[in-house]
Amino acid sequence: MPNLHDIERRINSVSSTKQITRTMEMVAAAKIRRATERAENALPWANIISDILISTAKNVTLDAEPLLVEHGEVKKAVVVVVTSDRGLAGGFNSNVLRHAEKLIKEKQRQGIEVEVIACGKKAIGYFNYRGIKPVFEFRDLSADPTYEEAAEISQYVGDGYRYGRNDEVFLIFNHAKNGAEQTLIEQQVLPVDLKPYAEVLGLEPKEEDVFEQFVDKDEETLPGDIDFEPDPTTVMFELMKAYMRNTFYYALIDSAAAEQGARRTAMKSATDNANEMVETLTRLYNRVRQGAITTEISEIVGGAAALEE
Repeated sequence: MPNLHDIERRINSVSSTKQITRTMEMVAAAKIRRATERAENALPWANIISDILISTAKNVTLDAEPLLVEHGEVKKAVVVVVTSDRGLAGGFNSNVLRHAEKLIKEKQRQGIEVEVIACGKKAIGYFNYRGIKPVFEFRDLSADPTYEEAAEISQYVGDGYRYGRNDEVFLIFNHAKNGAEQTLIEQQVLPVDLKPYAEVLGLEPKEEDVFEQFVDKDEETLPGDIDFEPDPTTVMFELMKAYMRNTFYYALIDSAAAEQGARRTAMKSATDNANEMVETLTRLYNRVRQGAITTEISEIVGGAAALEE
């Protein structure tokens, strides 16, 4: 059984660790509000630009925008992996990295060459350790990503797909479902999946309009022609550029919000575990101390009885 000094030293060590985890939990809680608000404010634009692209693409020929056309044969793919620069966030990074590695191996088994774009130090270290050198590395930006980072990724993968240097582009990141829960997202960026952005993120559908059934509908109305200025090719090029940049930028800020939520949850769990350990060690300390006192009293009583004899 450990002595009192060892138990006391362990209690002090756990208490010091608890102060650190508690502080990190409070810091994450302070940051998560700003990060979540930024992601929520960007979501309406992400949905709108996605809807505009989908509706516009239905009224142009496929050759108006090469990024809408699937390549006949897939020889090369690009996987964009978004993680954090720091750890201590539970399974936040490991879930993304394991899923990305699984996707990469699956593509390689199909004979497809894979390039990796790593966002965050955890992704950079993970792939470099496994001998996979990312074509782009972005570090020290996970907590506060920039639009320039998203634009650089967008231009690289967009130009590569447009000129045949790659045939598929995938984006893997954590979506901040709420302040305490994160959802792993694998999004096919290119060729463009004409699916509403809300469906990609798994968002809850909006409530239906209960008055819709009472509204008169003119089913004989035919849709009018759509004019493109200056021309369909230019319009689709600019629209696609905005869509691509927004896709990567929203993933980056969404991941930043998810990171803070994951870190707060992980640090709260660590703090709770430290409290339980301190309570357990305190009970053990009291039990050992009581045993020592009982032993001393027994020795004193035994010694006094021996002197009386």
